[in-house]
Amino acid sequence: MKSRFSPNMLLVCCIVSLCAGMPPQVDAATAGRFTQPDTAGQPNLFIWTDTCNVHVLRDGEAALLIDLGDGSVLDHLGEIGVKRVEWVLFTGHHRELLQGVGRLDRKTQVAAPKEEQALLATPNRFRKWQPRNNDKFTVYGASYVRPPQSAVKVDRWLADDAVFEWRGRSLQCLGTPGHSPGGMSYVLKAGDETFVFLGGVMHDGAKFSNWFDTEWDYGFAKGLDALAASVDKLATKAPRIALPAQGPLIRNATEQLHSFRAKLTDFRADYVRGWDAGSERAPYSARKPTLVLNIVQVTPHLYMLSPELAGKNFGLIVADSGHGLLLDCGLFPKPLLDRIIADMRAQFGLKQIDACWISHSHGDHFTLFPALREHGVKFWTMDTIADKCENPRAYDYPAMIASYNVGFEAVKIDRILQAGDVIEWEGYKLHIDWMPGQTEFGNALWLELDGKKIVFTGDNIFGDPADPAQNGHECVVARNSAIIEEGYLVAAKYLQQLKPDIIMGAHGWLMTEPTAFVERYHDWALRIIRRYKELLPGTNYEYGFDPYWVSAYPYRVDLAQADTQTVQVTVRNFRDTAQQHRVVLKVPSGVEANPSVLEGSVSAKSRRTFPVKLTVKNRAQVPPGVQIVPFDITLDGRRHGELFDFILLGHPEG
Repeated sequence: MKSRFSPNMLLVCCIVSLCAGMPPQVDAATAGRFTQPDTAGQPNLFIWTDTCNVHVLRDGEAALLIDLGDGSVLDHLGEIGVKRVEWVLFTGHHRELLQGVGRLDRKTQVAAPKEEQALLATPNRFRKWQPRNNDKFTVYGASYVRPPQSAVKVDRWLADDAVFEWRGRSLQCLGTPGHSPGGMSYVLKAGDETFVFLGGVMHDGAKFSNWFDTEWDYGFAKGLDALAASVDKLATKAPRIALPAQGPLIRNATEQLHSFRAKLTDFRADYVRGWDAGSERAPYSARKPTLVLNIVQVTPHLYMLSPELAGKNFGLIVADSGHGLLLDCGLFPKPLLDRIIADMRAQFGLKQIDACWISHSHGDHFTLFPALREHGVKFWTMDTIADKCENPRAYDYPAMIASYNVGFEAVKIDRILQAGDVIEWEGYKLHIDWMPGQTEFGNALWLELDGKKIVFTGDNIFGDPADPAQNGHECVVARNSAIIEEGYLVAAKYLQQLKPDIIMGAHGWLMTEPTAFVERYHDWALRIIRRYKELLPGTNYEYGFDPYWVSAYPYRVDLAQADTQTVQVTVRNFRDTAQQHRVVLKVPSGVEANPSVLEGSVSAKSRRTFPVKLTVKNRAQVPPGVQIVPFDITLDGRRHGELFDFILLGHPEG
């Protein structure tokens, strides 16, 4: 008896059944072949998968594509009877959606969201050789957009709620930012059915496509709120099927959109800061006013800035000998610092500030570096932090000192400490420990002082311990290299074991009687990990959270003065088993990478670093200005495309 199923229908059934037991990502089973989401209702709708899902609308021998991926679909369109592509519509600017655009012929027209015009037309503007905290589309200088290596020629810019007509089909254009600043979805009605091509707005299972593309600010949920609004907007269209840029087809689309929206609401409550931004910075009962302008006393030997300077950085231990130790110092004017030091000498016998300990890598904790140098102050910090202070432009992290535009670009560290060091200073034992949290690159300093165990924790925990609604966590920023298990959870366990009497946070935070507060902090860390695992696809959520699992050091490679530089490319494995990778470096013309392809294995739960020699072969061919070098990544057979990058300069800037 002849089967009632076509080969395509059999393939779709097989893939749907396979997906139930696979991680909700692009499967090897769907890559490199066409599938059809609705053979009976939409026989001319096809999906091709490479670096993303390419959706093909066929009309005879002509086609319209939604997204393009690496362009390999163009080699196979003949298999479904297509001889020409008339239009490509992009859902956003992300490289993996359009990295094959150079393969389009001149007759193919391109349309893209109007709100992404700058990112597509002038992509190199959004990678800065000299980043600043207020640069557009950045989290304090670290870019959250992933524009193409070079400009994309676009024939038509699409506005929100426009209608795109093609061969009798009407596609409604919906601005759906959140996964991308100007992302767009396309709604196709066919009789009583509604299909939506939603880019990266949602992954099957009511999940994020990834987290790092939705992180638009320093933990204030701007991107998250934009995404939630877009989900609401799409849900009003009541689609039966949603066709995402990544991952499996979403069949019960409206139900999943509503489920996703509820998850985002619950997630937001734990994502935003766990303290009341309008609350008093420290209990007055724990501080005594002094005759020194803007200085209060915490214990007989410990001083901090008064509430009038809340948010600034300054803590000072004055030993009986008159020697002082600063705990961070920044964000207020040099004349005030000079006045404080002079008054502390007059009122409290301060003779000399020996050193300033830096709690973590962010520049706002040592903006007064030159002024302190004038007073003979040395700078101490831990080894994992030192290079971020001394070579900040080598990193693509937020809030590096160079991005503050304070008149100097780097800080020389005089004493580099190791985790576990104990320093004898003026009769005190200063204990230095690794303490991540807000960023991986942090440390804690604790000592017994005036009968109290006091720990200085930088930006890792803030708030009022007496308020049971507060759990103390500061912002969650993946670009701080801040995976929760390696950050806030480590910090919480550290404080549980240390059992301090007083926690001295940066930015004017004084936290007394913190035991229950630390327990809430620990419980929150476990809870936010669960939420990310629920909301990100795949077994190892970190691949969708961390924007640095393939990274380069230095991030900014200067080839303007030298013909050769070496960059260290690191590949990270979050899995419990070894992983295979293939990383292709796409350098600009005139530059050679040796090797240009990195292939190998990374052991379970580890990193592996590969040196790559970059050589200018023909300087006249190197384009002017900052050049983006994408990493085209394949991991264990799954093609991710040009997710991450570094930048280089082949000619003097300007």
